[in-house]
Amino acid sequence: MNATLETNQLRQLDQQHHLHPFTDFRDYAENGGRIVSRAEHVYIYDSDGNKIQDAMSGLWCCSLGYSQDGIKRAVADQLMELPFYNNFFRCSNQPAVELATRLSTMAPANFNKVFFTNSGSEANDTQIKFVHRYYQLLGKPEKRLIISRKNAYHGSTIAAGSLGGMSAMHDQTEGLDYIHHIEQPHWFELGGDKSPDEFGLWAANELAKKIDELGEDKVAAFIAEPIQGAGGVIIPPDTYWPAVQKVLDERDILFISDEVICGFGRTGNLFGFETYNTKPDLITFAKAVTNGYMPLGGCLVSDKVADVLLGHGGEFAHGLTYSGHPASCAAGLATMDVLEHTDIIHQSATVLAPYFEAALQTLSDHPIVGQVRAKGLLAAVELVKDKSSRERLAPESGAAVYCRDRAIESGLMVRQTGDAMIMSPPFVTTKGEIDALVAKLVDGLDKTAHHFGAKS
Repeated sequence: MNATLETNQLRQLDQQHHLHPFTDFRDYAENGGRIVSRAEHVYIYDSDGNKIQDAMSGLWCCSLGYSQDGIKRAVADQLMELPFYNNFFRCSNQPAVELATRLSTMAPANFNKVFFTNSGSEANDTQIKFVHRYYQLLGKPEKRLIISRKNAYHGSTIAAGSLGGMSAMHDQTEGLDYIHHIEQPHWFELGGDKSPDEFGLWAANELAKKIDELGEDKVAAFIAEPIQGAGGVIIPPDTYWPAVQKVLDERDILFISDEVICGFGRTGNLFGFETYNTKPDLITFAKAVTNGYMPLGGCLVSDKVADVLLGHGGEFAHGLTYSGHPASCAAGLATMDVLEHTDIIHQSATVLAPYFEAALQTLSDHPIVGQVRAKGLLAAVELVKDKSSRERLAPESGAAVYCRDRAIESGLMVRQTGDAMIMSPPFVTTKGEIDALVAKLVDGLDKTAHHFGAKS
């Protein structure tokens, strides 16, 4: 009774005082939500005692699960020694120095500079400033336009939200006028009668067309996630990234690879751009850099850009109070220890990821599954009413939301985006836990098919 009473009090206080991200405030005030009280391995436990398998790695970030004691100890030890000091005014701290050096050695050889932020949103805001400053110093201030993609997610500040291509965010806040969007490489949604390879080339050509439309002398950069995560785990056709890289090679355009979701092993390589053999000039990172245990993001800056920023002198008028926070950087160092000194990325890429994809592909024959797509430990299951026409199951009725909620009731934390169920399980998930994940997802799919009258 005491535990239940405490839960009810927490929920009431949360509803009264806490405004949640990406939430209908009125709905939450009326109906409330879940209080997560503890976590271990790949499971979260709510205040009612429910054990839920986390197939989302928190929010794409707890790639190593919840039981990494080495990271926890590193944070605690750092708080005892130096809990905080800023990096302004020519000051630094040992964890920030070591992590900047570590990331530079792990990245490709032409990346030797790091700027720390607190999140991916702030990192992408910073990238805009790097891009604009770069061309200003080169005497090309008119090169300031940035191209992104529809349905991309690059953060939720005004600048990062403008970079993203999600209509709901743009409807609520007017975006920056120097950011332009092209179509996403989502074959299942947009491919029509084209083969995936044909569509990939078409989507890549949209970048070339947009640059030509705006003028190469005006376009400064192209930003993209290797795989669009929050947009629905949009895995581009094999032809897409080689064609995009060719477009960029032929033009004076900087490329920002947003690795907030794909970075640190999610696609099978340390970074997603390595999986697709692209050549970024700037890299955005966050989330898994600390395994989600502490807030930290940042920008890896190539020598091409850094040499201009350093060579011309002058203050870079940008900064964040907690940039390079010692405890966050300590968490980052401990996370890199796991990624570098164990075989976890290789094992997840060569053993767990193929097993995960094969298990999910067994869902392809389910009556409401139109497509299963996976790359590394990222996956989406697209819901449909008609497989051949790709007609949606019930767009106005929220079928995918219904499926997500039934899966959670079965003990599986997954996420819904559009008509897709999306997943990014921790690298420490076992094969048995993958089997359990799929079984719980099937329960949600079966209940959704029955609720919406789909034929079995």
